[in-house]
Amino acid sequence: MREVTALGAAYLAGLAVGYWQNLDELQEKAVIEREFRPGIETTERNYRYSGWKKAVKRAMAWEDHDK
Repeated sequence: MREVTALGAAYLAGLAVGYWQNLDELQEKAVIEREFRPGIETTERNYRYSGWKKAVKRAMAWEDHDK
């Protein structure tokens, strides 16, 4: 399954209305098709993630020229 946001929302809704009794019942039905494992070392991943966070912070500080 490529995208699971909608599935998660459906699970939460089902739990809220009592369709499923608890998380254990949901886990019994779960099927893992494929598991993602990072292909880079933790140090490299953290370095890249840090750079990404800096870029996002800078982008959020851009001026809004439409105002």
